Amino acid sequence: MVHPAVVLTVVLAWLAVLAVLAAAVSFGQTARTAPQPRRPRPRPARVGLFVSLSGPWLVVLSAAATGALTGAWLAAAALGGCGIALVAVVGVTLHPY
Repeated sequence: MVHPAVVLTVVLAWLAVLAVLAAAVSFGQTARTAPQPRRPRPRPARVGLFVSLSGPWLVVLSAAATGALTGAWLAAAALGGCGIALVAVVGVTLHPY
């Protein structure tokens, strides 16, 4: 039997991951709604746009799968939150405007 304090900690950690996900998704939407240039976007900008829009979702899914496979839900939530932040930074670096 798992102690209720551990369950509460894990639930709060995953709620924090979802909050970081919501922030990263709304941040990534700004990359998509930026004014379109007349010329096509260069390849790094297209990759950055993809990472900004899809990356946070992929990180959350992989963190949840890792938690389900290993049973280490708290560690998976911590890595998921860090991964989302990293993906958001990489996306904005590749597509800064």
